[in-house]
Amino acid sequence: MILITGANGRPGSATVREFVRHGTPVRALVRSPEKGDDLRALPGVEVVYGDMLWPETLEHALAGVDRVLMISGAGPEMLETQCTFIDAAIKAGVGHIVKFSGKDSVDGFDNEKFRSSRSHEQILRYLVASGMPWTVLRPSQFMHVYFEEVPDIVAHGELRLPLGDTTLAPVDIDDIAKVAYAVLTTPGHEGETYTMTGPEALTMTDAARHISDAIGRSVSYRDVTSEEKQQAWLAAGYPRPRASAFAQLFQERSRLGRSTVDLSTHERFGIEPTTFAEFARRYADVFRGVSPYTVTPA
Repeated sequence: MILITGANGRPGSATVREFVRHGTPVRALVRSPEKGDDLRALPGVEVVYGDMLWPETLEHALAGVDRVLMISGAGPEMLETQCTFIDAAIKAGVGHIVKFSGKDSVDGFDNEKFRSSRSHEQILRYLVASGMPWTVLRPSQFMHVYFEEVPDIVAHGELRLPLGDTTLAPVDIDDIAKVAYAVLTTPGHEGETYTMTGPEALTMTDAARHISDAIGRSVSYRDVTSEEKQQAWLAAGYPRPRASAFAQLFQERSRLGRSTVDLSTHERFGIEPTTFAEFARRYADVFRGVSPYTVTPA
């Protein structure tokens, strides 16, 4: 049996849907019944409940599991959550953990400088030291994070970010899900790290143009200061630690300035990379403000 944790989040739910598309049974872990409503309706999906921080709640979820895709929220408890889960998985006899991590596409980005990315590095060191067979997925920025900019796009026709001429190479979550499915269902991935970006290094002017073309309305890029954007995030209801972390992240991206495309994982698994223009067309109604979307968890 294969278990996906964090199964109601963006990458987790996309991977569950990939299993459904292939007709492969999968077990999906969520923290409470109300978080599993959408998943329970999917064929071949066994929804189980538990908290990764509390091993005593995971006995049923881990029973008979051979492989796990380990995902949890990127908040302050991520380090303790995932290390605790690794211990529980070892105790339950799990044979392989696929850790969902990340790697910024910007050249020279140092994961140790930022709380969330540093926690991923610490968890990976713990996983390797545990002796559990492992694989790491390291996608770049999700294309879906641009949904966060919908209010400004709808109200002002602007994509407002503190990035200047910096390029980013965002990747479609559905592409990541295809890789996750392949790694979880085929042998030979122990000790491998699979990095992924999208197929283009885009300025925010490029991104705005693709959104504009998709929705049939002019959208322009407006370069704002990090302080302005942080205040906008706070006004939108982001917790202060999250708004501060995002501001630091964007400052570093702006300082470094240039991203490199890495399609080696797409090529390894025979996956055609999704362009940002294709993504914007697929979600045109979201960018028009007429379809709902899920914000990045705090």
